[in-house]
Amino acid sequence: MSNRTLRTGLSLVFTSMVLAGCASYSGLSTVGVSQDAKNLKASRTLEGVTISPAAWPQKHWWQSLGDGQLDGLIEEALRDSPDMQIASARAHQASAAAGAADAARMPTLNAEADVTRSRLSRSQDPTGQGGRYDTLRNASLTFDYTFDLWGGQRDAWEAALGQARAAEVDSQAASLTLAADVARGYSSLGHAFIVLDLAKDDLERTGKMLDLSKRRLQAGIDSHYQYQQTESLEASSREQLINAQKQLNSARIALAVLLGKGPDRGVDIARPKILAPGAVALPSTLPAELLGRRPDLVAARWRVEAASKNIAAAKTRFYPNLNLSAAAGTQSLLGDALFGSASRFLNIAPAVSLPIFDGGRLRAGLDAEDANYDLAVAQYNKTLVSALGDVSDTLAQLGAVKQQINAQQQATHIAQDSFDTVLQRYGSGVGNYLDVLSIEQQLLQAQRQLADLNAEQIDLSIQLMQALGGGFEPGTTAETAPTEVLAGRII
Repeated sequence: MSNRTLRTGLSLVFTSMVLAGCASYSGLSTVGVSQDAKNLKASRTLEGVTISPAAWPQKHWWQSLGDGQLDGLIEEALRDSPDMQIASARAHQASAAAGAADAARMPTLNAEADVTRSRLSRSQDPTGQGGRYDTLRNASLTFDYTFDLWGGQRDAWEAALGQARAAEVDSQAASLTLAADVARGYSSLGHAFIVLDLAKDDLERTGKMLDLSKRRLQAGIDSHYQYQQTESLEASSREQLINAQKQLNSARIALAVLLGKGPDRGVDIARPKILAPGAVALPSTLPAELLGRRPDLVAARWRVEAASKNIAAAKTRFYPNLNLSAAAGTQSLLGDALFGSASRFLNIAPAVSLPIFDGGRLRAGLDAEDANYDLAVAQYNKTLVSALGDVSDTLAQLGAVKQQINAQQQATHIAQDSFDTVLQRYGSGVGNYLDVLSIEQQLLQAQRQLADLNAEQIDLSIQLMQALGGGFEPGTTAETAPTEVLAGRII
Protein backbone atom coordinates (compact mmCIF):
# COMPACT_ATOMS: atom_id res chain seq x y z
CA MET A 1 0.00 0.00 0.00
CA SER A 2 1.46 3.43 -0.99
CA ASN A 3 2.06 6.25 1.45
CA ARG A 4 -0.51 8.32 -0.37
CA THR A 5 -3.16 5.64 0.11
CA LEU A 6 -2.25 5.33 3.77
CA ARG A 7 -2.49 9.08 4.31
CA THR A 8 -5.85 9.12 2.60
CA GLY A 9 -7.14 6.32 4.84
CA LEU A 10 -5.96 8.05 8.02
CA SER A 11 -7.56 11.27 6.90
CA LEU A 12 -10.85 9.47 6.40
CA VAL A 13 -10.64 7.97 9.89
CA PHE A 14 -9.90 11.35 11.47
CA THR A 15 -12.69 13.04 9.57
CA SER A 16 -15.08 10.28 10.62
CA MET A 17 -14.19 10.74 14.27
CA VAL A 18 -14.96 14.44 14.01
CA LEU A 19 -18.24 13.87 12.24
CA ALA A 20 -19.28 11.21 14.79
CA GLY A 21 -20.49 13.99 17.01
CA CYS A 22 -23.52 14.16 14.76
CA ALA A 23 -24.93 11.12 16.63
CA SER A 24 -24.68 11.76 20.36
CA TYR A 25 -25.84 10.06 23.54
CA SER A 26 -25.56 13.15 25.71
CA GLY A 27 -28.30 13.41 28.29
CA LEU A 28 -28.83 9.65 28.60
CA SER A 29 -27.86 7.96 31.86
CA THR A 30 -28.94 5.36 34.39
CA VAL A 31 -30.62 6.14 37.71
CA GLY A 32 -30.47 2.75 39.43
CA VAL A 33 -28.31 2.49 42.57
CA SER A 34 -27.68 -0.88 44.18
CA GLN A 35 -28.74 -1.34 47.78
CA ASP A 36 -25.94 -1.75 50.31
CA ALA A 37 -26.61 -4.72 52.57
CA LYS A 38 -25.00 -2.87 55.48
CA ASN A 39 -27.77 -0.28 55.34
CA LEU A 40 -30.48 -2.90 55.89
CA LYS A 41 -30.91 -2.93 59.65
CA ALA A 42 -32.21 -6.07 61.35
CA SER A 43 -30.54 -6.09 64.76
CA ARG A 44 -33.70 -5.28 66.75
CA THR A 45 -35.81 -7.77 64.79
CA LEU A 46 -33.24 -10.52 65.37
CA GLU A 47 -32.49 -9.61 68.97
CA GLY A 48 -32.10 -12.71 71.11
CA VAL A 49 -31.43 -15.09 68.22
CA THR A 50 -28.46 -17.39 68.78
CA ILE A 51 -25.38 -16.31 66.85
CA SER A 52 -23.16 -19.04 65.43
CA PRO A 53 -20.48 -19.00 62.70
CA ALA A 54 -21.48 -22.60 61.93
CA ALA A 55 -25.10 -21.72 61.22
CA TRP A 56 -24.61 -21.66 57.46
CA PRO A 57 -26.19 -24.76 55.91
CA GLN A 58 -24.01 -27.51 54.50
CA LYS A 59 -24.23 -28.48 50.84
CA HIS A 60 -26.35 -31.57 51.58
CA TRP A 61 -28.30 -29.84 54.36
CA TRP A 62 -31.25 -32.23 54.10
CA GLN A 63 -29.16 -35.01 55.63
CA SER A 64 -29.41 -33.22 58.98
CA LEU A 65 -33.17 -33.95 58.98
CA GLY A 66 -32.38 -37.57 59.81
CA ASP A 67 -34.22 -39.65 57.19
CA GLY A 68 -32.27 -41.70 54.66
CA GLN A 69 -35.33 -42.14 52.46
CA LEU A 70 -35.56 -38.37 52.11
CA ASP A 71 -31.89 -38.22 51.07
CA GLY A 72 -32.60 -40.69 48.27
CA LEU A 73 -35.72 -38.84 47.12
CA ILE A 74 -33.91 -35.53 46.83
CA GLU A 75 -31.10 -37.13 44.85
CA GLU A 76 -33.73 -38.72 42.60
CA ALA A 77 -35.47 -35.40 42.05
CA LEU A 78 -32.23 -33.58 41.26
CA ARG A 79 -31.50 -36.27 38.67
CA ASP A 80 -34.91 -36.76 37.06
CA SER A 81 -37.07 -33.69 37.64
CA PRO A 82 -38.11 -31.69 34.55
CA ASP A 83 -37.41 -28.54 36.57
CA MET A 84 -33.71 -29.37 36.57
CA GLN A 85 -33.81 -30.22 32.87
CA ILE A 86 -35.37 -26.81 32.16
CA ALA A 87 -32.74 -25.02 34.25
CA SER A 88 -29.95 -26.96 32.53
CA ALA A 89 -31.34 -26.13 29.08
CA ARG A 90 -31.56 -22.43 29.93
CA ALA A 91 -27.96 -22.44 31.14
CA HIS A 92 -26.98 -24.17 27.89
CA GLN A 93 -28.82 -21.52 25.87
CA ALA A 94 -27.05 -18.70 27.69
CA SER A 95 -23.68 -20.40 27.29
CA ALA A 96 -24.27 -20.81 23.56
CA ALA A 97 -25.22 -17.14 23.27
CA ALA A 98 -21.97 -16.17 25.01
CA GLY A 99 -20.05 -18.38 22.58
CA ALA A 100 -21.77 -16.68 19.64
CA ALA A 101 -20.90 -13.23 21.03
CA ASP A 102 -17.28 -14.27 21.43
CA ALA A 103 -17.17 -15.67 17.89
CA ALA A 104 -18.55 -12.39 16.53
CA ARG A 105 -15.34 -10.67 17.66
CA MET A 106 -13.17 -12.87 15.46
CA PRO A 107 -12.25 -12.40 11.78
CA THR A 108 -13.85 -14.67 9.20
CA LEU A 109 -12.06 -16.54 6.44
CA ASN A 110 -14.06 -18.44 3.82
CA ALA A 111 -13.01 -20.59 0.89
CA GLU A 112 -15.09 -21.04 -2.23
CA ALA A 113 -14.68 -23.04 -5.41
CA ASP A 114 -17.17 -23.44 -8.22
CA VAL A 115 -17.51 -24.32 -11.88
CA THR A 116 -20.16 -22.64 -14.06
CA ARG A 117 -21.17 -24.05 -17.47
CA SER A 118 -23.05 -21.52 -19.62
CA ARG A 119 -24.61 -21.35 -23.08
CA LEU A 120 -24.27 -17.79 -24.36
CA SER A 121 -26.99 -15.96 -26.24
CA ARG A 122 -26.11 -13.70 -29.16
CA SER A 123 -26.28 -10.64 -26.89
CA GLN A 124 -23.94 -12.28 -24.36
CA ASP A 125 -21.43 -13.59 -26.91
CA PRO A 126 -18.64 -11.08 -27.68
CA THR A 127 -18.43 -12.54 -31.22
CA GLY A 128 -22.12 -11.79 -31.78
CA GLN A 129 -22.83 -15.31 -32.98
CA GLY A 130 -24.50 -16.92 -29.91
CA GLY A 131 -24.96 -20.59 -29.17
CA ARG A 132 -21.41 -20.90 -27.86
CA TYR A 133 -20.63 -22.70 -24.56
CA ASP A 134 -18.29 -21.38 -21.88
CA THR A 135 -17.01 -22.94 -18.68
CA LEU A 136 -15.94 -20.57 -15.89
CA ARG A 137 -13.82 -21.93 -13.06
CA ASN A 138 -13.41 -20.03 -9.80
CA ALA A 139 -11.41 -20.58 -6.57
CA SER A 140 -11.14 -17.88 -3.92
CA LEU A 141 -10.53 -16.97 -0.27
CA THR A 142 -12.44 -14.11 1.35
CA PHE A 143 -11.45 -12.38 4.59
CA ASP A 144 -13.52 -10.01 6.70
CA TYR A 145 -12.73 -8.34 10.01
CA THR A 146 -14.37 -5.49 11.90
CA PHE A 147 -11.89 -3.80 14.21
CA ASP A 148 -13.08 -3.40 17.78
CA LEU A 149 -11.71 0.12 18.07
CA TRP A 150 -13.81 1.10 21.08
CA GLY A 151 -14.21 -2.28 22.80
CA GLY A 152 -17.91 -2.62 21.98
CA GLN A 153 -17.62 -6.19 20.74
CA ARG A 154 -15.76 -7.19 23.87
CA ASP A 155 -18.41 -5.48 26.01
CA ALA A 156 -21.15 -7.36 24.17
CA TRP A 157 -19.31 -10.63 24.73
CA GLU A 158 -18.81 -9.88 28.43
CA ALA A 159 -22.51 -9.01 28.72
CA ALA A 160 -23.45 -12.37 27.20
CA LEU A 161 -20.91 -14.07 29.45
CA GLY A 162 -22.51 -12.39 32.48
CA GLN A 163 -25.92 -13.68 31.43
CA ALA A 164 -24.44 -17.15 31.00
CA ARG A 165 -22.97 -17.03 34.49
CA ALA A 166 -26.29 -15.83 35.87
CA ALA A 167 -28.04 -18.76 34.16
CA GLU A 168 -25.46 -21.14 35.58
CA VAL A 169 -26.14 -19.85 39.09
CA ASP A 170 -29.88 -19.99 38.34
CA SER A 171 -29.52 -23.73 37.78
CA GLN A 172 -28.03 -24.04 41.26
CA ALA A 173 -30.85 -21.93 42.65
CA ALA A 174 -33.27 -24.32 40.94
CA SER A 175 -31.51 -27.24 42.65
CA LEU A 176 -31.92 -25.55 46.01
CA THR A 177 -35.60 -24.80 45.39
CA LEU A 178 -36.28 -28.34 44.23
CA ALA A 179 -34.48 -29.90 47.20
CA ALA A 180 -36.43 -27.65 49.58
CA ASP A 181 -39.73 -28.44 47.85
CA VAL A 182 -39.08 -32.19 48.07
CA ALA A 183 -38.13 -31.90 51.74
CA ARG A 184 -41.26 -29.86 52.47
CA GLY A 185 -43.40 -32.26 50.43
CA TYR A 186 -41.91 -35.17 52.35
CA SER A 187 -42.64 -33.40 55.63
CA SER A 188 -46.22 -32.81 54.46
CA LEU A 189 -46.52 -36.51 53.70
CA GLY A 190 -45.34 -37.34 57.21
CA HIS A 191 -47.84 -34.87 58.63
CA ALA A 192 -50.61 -36.44 56.56
CA PHE A 193 -49.81 -39.82 58.14
CA ILE A 194 -49.98 -38.26 61.62
CA VAL A 195 -53.32 -36.61 60.84
CA LEU A 196 -54.57 -39.98 59.59
CA ASP A 197 -53.50 -41.58 62.88
CA LEU A 198 -55.30 -38.87 64.83
CA ALA A 199 -58.43 -39.42 62.76
CA LYS A 200 -58.27 -43.16 63.50
CA ASP A 201 -57.82 -42.48 67.22
CA ASP A 202 -60.72 -40.06 67.19
CA LEU A 203 -62.95 -42.60 65.45
CA GLU A 204 -61.99 -45.17 68.07
CA ARG A 205 -62.84 -42.72 70.87
CA THR A 206 -66.19 -41.77 69.39
CA GLY A 207 -66.88 -45.48 68.83
CA LYS A 208 -66.39 -46.10 72.55
CA MET A 209 -68.57 -43.11 73.36
CA LEU A 210 -71.28 -44.47 71.06
CA ASP A 211 -71.10 -47.86 72.76
CA LEU A 212 -71.38 -46.25 76.20
CA SER A 213 -74.23 -44.03 75.07
CA LYS A 214 -76.11 -47.05 73.74
CA ARG A 215 -75.77 -48.86 77.06
CA ARG A 216 -76.88 -45.78 78.99
CA LEU A 217 -79.85 -45.41 76.66
CA GLN A 218 -80.82 -49.02 77.29
CA ALA A 219 -80.43 -48.42 81.03
CA GLY A 220 -82.68 -45.37 80.83
CA ILE A 221 -79.92 -42.96 81.90
CA ASP A 222 -79.58 -41.06 78.59
CA SER A 223 -82.21 -39.88 76.19
CA HIS A 224 -82.56 -40.95 72.57
CA TYR A 225 -81.57 -37.41 71.60
CA GLN A 226 -78.21 -37.77 73.40
CA TYR A 227 -77.63 -41.09 71.67
CA GLN A 228 -78.29 -39.46 68.29
CA GLN A 229 -75.77 -36.73 69.13
CA THR A 230 -73.13 -39.39 69.74
CA GLU A 231 -74.04 -41.11 66.48
CA SER A 232 -73.58 -37.80 64.67
CA LEU A 233 -70.22 -37.32 66.35
CA GLU A 234 -69.09 -40.81 65.32
CA ALA A 235 -70.22 -40.19 61.72
CA SER A 236 -68.28 -36.92 61.68
CA SER A 237 -65.20 -38.80 62.86
CA ARG A 238 -65.58 -41.26 59.99
CA GLU A 239 -65.79 -38.34 57.55
CA GLN A 240 -62.62 -36.85 59.01
CA LEU A 241 -60.87 -40.19 58.55
CA ILE A 242 -61.88 -40.27 54.88
CA ASN A 243 -60.65 -36.69 54.45
CA ALA A 244 -57.34 -37.55 56.12
CA GLN A 245 -56.86 -40.45 53.70
CA LYS A 246 -57.64 -38.11 50.80
CA GLN A 247 -55.02 -35.62 51.99
CA LEU A 248 -52.51 -38.45 52.32
CA ASN A 249 -53.11 -39.55 48.73
CA SER A 250 -52.70 -35.97 47.51
CA ALA A 251 -49.42 -35.62 49.41
CA ARG A 252 -48.10 -38.81 47.76
CA ILE A 253 -49.01 -37.59 44.28
CA ALA A 254 -47.52 -34.11 44.87
CA LEU A 255 -44.25 -35.70 45.96
CA ALA A 256 -44.22 -37.99 42.92
CA VAL A 257 -44.66 -34.96 40.65
CA LEU A 258 -41.66 -33.26 42.27
CA LEU A 259 -39.63 -36.38 41.56
CA GLY A 260 -40.59 -36.19 37.90
CA LYS A 261 -42.45 -39.51 38.07
CA GLY A 262 -45.98 -40.81 37.69
CA PRO A 263 -48.46 -40.94 40.60
CA ASP A 264 -47.63 -44.58 41.33
CA ARG A 265 -44.16 -43.51 42.46
CA GLY A 266 -45.77 -41.88 45.47
CA VAL A 267 -47.40 -45.15 46.50
CA ASP A 268 -43.96 -46.74 46.85
CA ILE A 269 -42.76 -44.13 49.34
CA ALA A 270 -42.72 -45.55 52.85
CA ARG A 271 -44.06 -43.60 55.79
CA PRO A 272 -41.55 -40.85 56.63
CA LYS A 273 -39.76 -40.76 59.93
CA ILE A 274 -40.39 -37.84 62.25
CA LEU A 275 -37.90 -35.32 60.90
CA ALA A 276 -35.56 -33.47 63.25
CA PRO A 277 -35.88 -29.69 62.86
CA GLY A 278 -32.66 -27.77 62.41
CA ALA A 279 -31.20 -25.67 65.20
CA VAL A 280 -32.44 -22.09 65.32
CA ALA A 281 -29.31 -19.98 64.91
CA LEU A 282 -28.15 -16.95 62.95
CA PRO A 283 -24.81 -16.78 61.13
CA SER A 284 -22.58 -14.19 62.75
CA THR A 285 -21.70 -12.66 59.36
CA LEU A 286 -25.28 -11.97 58.27
CA PRO A 287 -26.23 -9.93 56.28
CA ALA A 288 -22.84 -9.23 54.67
CA GLU A 289 -22.08 -12.79 53.58
CA LEU A 290 -25.66 -13.43 52.53
CA LEU A 291 -24.73 -11.71 49.25
CA GLY A 292 -22.49 -14.61 48.32
CA ARG A 293 -24.48 -17.41 49.98
CA ARG A 294 -27.76 -17.00 48.14
CA PRO A 295 -27.64 -18.14 44.50
CA ASP A 296 -30.52 -15.87 43.51
CA LEU A 297 -28.57 -12.87 44.80
CA VAL A 298 -25.41 -13.91 42.96
CA ALA A 299 -27.40 -14.36 39.74
CA ALA A 300 -29.01 -10.94 40.19
CA ARG A 301 -25.58 -9.36 40.62
CA TRP A 302 -24.38 -10.96 37.41
CA ARG A 303 -27.38 -9.56 35.56
CA VAL A 304 -26.54 -6.06 36.80
CA GLU A 305 -23.00 -6.54 35.49
CA ALA A 306 -24.27 -7.83 32.14
CA ALA A 307 -26.63 -4.84 31.84
CA SER A 308 -23.73 -2.42 32.44
CA LYS A 309 -21.69 -4.11 29.71
CA ASN A 310 -24.60 -3.82 27.30
CA ILE A 311 -24.66 -0.07 27.97
CA ALA A 312 -20.95 0.17 27.23
CA ALA A 313 -21.44 -1.77 23.99
CA ALA A 314 -24.37 0.45 22.97
CA LYS A 315 -22.29 3.60 23.48
CA THR A 316 -19.60 2.39 21.08
CA ARG A 317 -22.18 2.28 18.28
CA PHE A 318 -22.11 6.08 18.27
CA TYR A 319 -18.44 6.05 17.24
CA PRO A 320 -16.90 5.40 13.81
CA ASN A 321 -15.65 1.93 13.09
CA LEU A 322 -13.24 0.32 10.66
CA ASN A 323 -13.84 -2.82 8.63
CA LEU A 324 -11.36 -4.65 6.44
CA SER A 325 -12.42 -7.00 3.64
CA ALA A 326 -10.10 -8.86 1.30
CA ALA A 327 -10.43 -11.49 -1.38
CA ALA A 328 -7.86 -13.48 -3.32
CA GLY A 329 -8.15 -16.32 -5.78
CA THR A 330 -8.15 -17.37 -9.35
CA GLN A 331 -10.74 -17.32 -12.11
CA SER A 332 -10.47 -18.62 -15.63
CA LEU A 333 -12.40 -19.93 -18.61
CA LEU A 334 -12.03 -23.55 -19.62
CA GLY A 335 -8.80 -23.91 -21.54
CA ASP A 336 -6.99 -21.13 -19.65
CA ALA A 337 -4.53 -22.00 -16.91
CA LEU A 338 -6.52 -21.84 -13.66
CA PHE A 339 -3.47 -21.02 -11.59
CA GLY A 340 -1.67 -18.94 -14.18
CA SER A 341 -0.70 -15.39 -13.34
CA ALA A 342 -3.30 -13.96 -15.69
CA SER A 343 -6.08 -15.79 -13.81
CA ARG A 344 -5.19 -14.59 -10.35
CA PHE A 345 -7.00 -11.74 -8.61
CA LEU A 346 -6.65 -9.85 -5.31
CA ASN A 347 -8.62 -7.03 -3.72
CA ILE A 348 -8.46 -5.26 -0.37
CA ALA A 349 -11.31 -3.03 0.78
CA PRO A 350 -10.90 -1.07 4.02
CA ALA A 351 -14.11 0.73 4.96
CA VAL A 352 -15.01 3.29 7.59
CA SER A 353 -18.57 3.52 8.92
CA LEU A 354 -19.99 6.23 11.11
CA PRO A 355 -23.46 7.23 12.28
CA ILE A 356 -24.53 10.71 11.17
CA PHE A 357 -28.30 10.62 11.12
CA ASP A 358 -30.38 7.56 12.05
CA GLY A 359 -33.64 9.09 13.21
CA GLY A 360 -32.76 8.48 16.87
CA ARG A 361 -32.37 4.72 16.63
CA LEU A 362 -29.04 4.62 18.44
CA ARG A 363 -30.28 6.89 21.25
CA ALA A 364 -33.40 4.77 21.62
CA GLY A 365 -31.27 1.63 21.79
CA LEU A 366 -28.99 3.10 24.45
CA ASP A 367 -31.97 4.44 26.38
CA ALA A 368 -33.42 0.92 26.38
CA GLU A 369 -30.13 -0.48 27.72
CA ASP A 370 -30.16 2.17 30.47
CA ALA A 371 -33.67 1.06 31.39
CA ASN A 372 -32.56 -2.58 31.40
CA TYR A 373 -29.76 -1.67 33.80
CA ASP A 374 -32.14 0.21 36.11
CA LEU A 375 -34.47 -2.79 36.03
CA ALA A 376 -31.64 -5.20 36.85
CA VAL A 377 -30.56 -3.01 39.77
CA ALA A 378 -34.13 -2.76 41.05
CA GLN A 379 -34.54 -6.54 40.82
CA TYR A 380 -31.25 -7.02 42.65
CA ASN A 381 -32.38 -4.62 45.40
CA LYS A 382 -35.71 -6.44 45.68
CA THR A 383 -33.97 -9.81 45.89
CA LEU A 384 -31.60 -8.54 48.58
CA VAL A 385 -34.38 -7.01 50.70
CA SER A 386 -36.52 -10.14 50.28
CA ALA A 387 -33.58 -12.40 51.17
CA LEU A 388 -32.90 -10.64 54.45
CA GLY A 389 -36.64 -10.50 55.12
CA ASP A 390 -36.95 -14.25 54.49
CA VAL A 391 -34.21 -15.04 56.99
CA SER A 392 -35.55 -12.67 59.64
CA ASP A 393 -39.18 -13.76 59.27
CA THR A 394 -38.35 -17.46 59.30
CA LEU A 395 -36.14 -17.13 62.38
CA ALA A 396 -38.81 -15.14 64.20
CA GLN A 397 -41.48 -17.71 63.31
CA LEU A 398 -39.28 -20.60 64.40
CA GLY A 399 -38.72 -19.00 67.79
CA ALA A 400 -42.45 -18.42 68.25
CA VAL A 401 -43.42 -21.90 67.06
CA LYS A 402 -41.05 -23.49 69.55
CA GLN A 403 -42.84 -21.68 72.37
CA GLN A 404 -46.23 -22.61 70.91
CA ILE A 405 -45.26 -26.28 70.81
CA ASN A 406 -44.27 -26.24 74.49
CA ALA A 407 -47.60 -24.65 75.44
CA GLN A 408 -49.61 -26.94 73.16
CA GLN A 409 -47.95 -30.07 74.51
CA GLN A 410 -49.10 -29.07 77.98
CA ALA A 411 -52.61 -28.30 76.71
CA THR A 412 -52.80 -31.68 74.93
CA HIS A 413 -51.63 -33.55 78.02
CA ILE A 414 -54.27 -31.85 80.17
CA ALA A 415 -57.00 -32.52 77.59
CA GLN A 416 -56.06 -36.20 77.43
CA ASP A 417 -56.19 -36.57 81.25
CA SER A 418 -59.51 -34.73 81.36
CA PHE A 419 -61.01 -36.93 78.66
CA ASP A 420 -59.86 -40.14 80.36
CA THR A 421 -61.41 -38.99 83.64
CA VAL A 422 -64.72 -37.79 82.23
CA LEU A 423 -65.09 -40.88 80.03
CA GLN A 424 -64.59 -43.12 83.08
CA ARG A 425 -67.23 -41.20 85.01
CA TYR A 426 -69.57 -41.30 82.03
CA GLY A 427 -69.12 -45.06 81.75
CA SER A 428 -69.92 -45.43 85.44
CA GLY A 429 -73.19 -43.62 84.94
CA VAL A 430 -72.32 -40.54 86.95
CA GLY A 431 -70.74 -38.30 84.30
CA ASN A 432 -72.39 -35.62 82.21
CA TYR A 433 -72.80 -36.28 78.52
CA LEU A 434 -72.10 -32.68 77.55
CA ASP A 435 -68.83 -32.78 79.47
CA VAL A 436 -67.71 -35.84 77.52
CA LEU A 437 -68.69 -34.27 74.21
CA SER A 438 -66.96 -30.99 74.98
CA ILE A 439 -63.71 -32.47 76.27
CA GLU A 440 -63.50 -34.97 73.41
CA GLN A 441 -63.62 -32.10 70.95
CA GLN A 442 -61.03 -30.18 72.96
CA LEU A 443 -58.72 -33.21 72.91
CA LEU A 444 -59.09 -33.67 69.14
CA GLN A 445 -58.43 -29.99 68.51
CA ALA A 446 -55.40 -30.00 70.83
CA GLN A 447 -53.91 -33.06 69.15
CA ARG A 448 -54.37 -31.65 65.67
CA GLN A 449 -52.98 -28.29 66.70
CA LEU A 450 -49.90 -29.95 68.16
CA ALA A 451 -49.40 -32.00 64.98
CA ASP A 452 -49.75 -28.84 62.87
CA LEU A 453 -47.22 -26.97 64.99
CA ASN A 454 -44.70 -29.79 64.77
CA ALA A 455 -45.13 -29.89 60.99
CA GLU A 456 -44.80 -26.11 60.82
CA GLN A 457 -41.55 -26.26 62.77
CA ILE A 458 -40.09 -28.76 60.31
CA ASP A 459 -41.32 -26.70 57.36
CA LEU A 460 -39.84 -23.49 58.77
CA SER A 461 -36.49 -25.15 59.45
CA ILE A 462 -36.38 -26.24 55.80
CA GLN A 463 -37.30 -22.72 54.70
CA LEU A 464 -34.47 -21.36 56.85
CA MET A 465 -31.97 -23.64 55.12
CA GLN A 466 -33.25 -22.33 51.80
CA ALA A 467 -33.25 -18.68 52.95
CA LEU A 468 -29.60 -19.02 54.04
CA GLY A 469 -28.58 -20.31 50.63
CA GLY A 470 -28.78 -24.07 51.14
CA GLY A 471 -25.02 -24.57 51.27
CA PHE A 472 -24.27 -22.59 48.10
CA GLU A 473 -20.66 -21.42 48.18
CA PRO A 474 -19.34 -19.49 45.16
CA GLY A 475 -15.90 -20.85 44.55
CA THR A 476 -15.26 -20.18 40.85
CA THR A 477 -15.16 -17.14 38.61
CA ALA A 478 -18.44 -18.18 37.05
CA GLU A 479 -20.15 -17.99 40.43
CA THR A 480 -18.57 -14.85 41.85
CA ALA A 481 -19.99 -11.58 40.59
CA PRO A 482 -17.79 -8.46 40.40
CA THR A 483 -18.47 -5.67 42.86
CA GLU A 484 -17.80 -2.52 40.84
CA VAL A 485 -21.30 -2.34 39.39
CA LEU A 486 -22.88 -3.04 42.76
CA ALA A 487 -21.46 0.22 44.02
CA GLY A 488 -23.51 2.06 41.39
CA ARG A 489 -20.61 2.59 38.99
CA ILE A 490 -20.87 1.49 35.37
CA ILE A 491 -17.58 0.51 33.77
